[in-house]
Amino acid sequence: MAADHQRELEEEIERLRVRLRELTEEVGRNESLFRKTQERELELLRAGSLAELLDRLIKGLRQSYQLDAVTLLLQDPQHEVRHLLWGDELLLEELENVHFVDALTAAAPQVASLERPWLGPFRLADHELLLPGVETGGSVALIPLTRNEQLDGVLVFFSADARRFTSDLASDFLAHLGVVSAICIENAVNRARLVRSGLTDFLTGFHNRRYLQARLREELARAQRARQPVACLMIDVDHFKRINDHYGHLAGDAVLREVAQRIDGEMRVSDTGVRFGGDEFAIVLPQGSVGDGERVAARVLSAMRGQPVAIGSHASETVTLSIGVAAAAPDQGTRDYKAVADRLIAEADAALYRAKSAGRNRIAVSQNVVK
Repeated sequence: MAADHQRELEEEIERLRVRLRELTEEVGRNESLFRKTQERELELLRAGSLAELLDRLIKGLRQSYQLDAVTLLLQDPQHEVRHLLWGDELLLEELENVHFVDALTAAAPQVASLERPWLGPFRLADHELLLPGVETGGSVALIPLTRNEQLDGVLVFFSADARRFTSDLASDFLAHLGVVSAICIENAVNRARLVRSGLTDFLTGFHNRRYLQARLREELARAQRARQPVACLMIDVDHFKRINDHYGHLAGDAVLREVAQRIDGEMRVSDTGVRFGGDEFAIVLPQGSVGDGERVAARVLSAMRGQPVAIGSHASETVTLSIGVAAAAPDQGTRDYKAVADRLIAEADAALYRAKSAGRNRIAVSQNVVK
């Protein structure tokens, strides 16, 4: 009997030793994760732009925590964040692990009620929309990004180690990381809005010349991958100086606003209107050929010719435009998109000059496809 009792005690002691080792390892993991979380939070707070912040959320956290994948799901119903990133001169494809959705529930219904971090096993049926491309087993941490009691996104950690994220792992610091990340995103978006205000023409509501450069680089890179051209229209208001001289600058501003509205009414949904400067406008046509550009130009020209522009309550003027059209199709080896954008604008501007020299109120098309 004594021998049996002794054996039971030894077995119980061994079980306690194993449990103590497990608890010690768990404490060590929690302490390491807490320390790394503090370090990463400081890095996030130091991010200088929205693009830099998103990069640190994905690449920085993956490297710091030695994870197999990190993704970020952001609710962006008005596509504002995506447009702000264009203004940040960032190619969205560079953030392939940031997924923008109009509604979080549409992309991943299980996150709708997420109030605290959820840690557990990876299940393909539940998590494939959050972790595209991941098919093997492992463990997942879903970290809600909440501001003012509103869920704006989800930060997703994935490890191929099934024991990395388990329900018994302390998650308070992950919840804190989610709060800090949400605050950082909100602040970065607000800063980007301020920058964006410098990318918009106050008079017409169109984007300005600075934005045109960033958007053209984005579209040229996309066009290169899709092997599709990008068209650009340069538009000049004919004899605009005469309108200013005769009616005054306030009337001239009203004419420019009307021109912008009519241009906007004839653009495709995917096109971007820009006030290039003074009385000159531009349109960018993603995946647009010279023929597409010429058709849009014809509609714009017709819209201006069709009805006089009211100037004040007692006068009106028939306003005409001169339009130059050009297209670019970057070679596959090209990486200097700024240089291609500059050449495309110059080619469209040269076509515009030909239209003006030929008598104005017409379209001129460049047959030289910029490479």
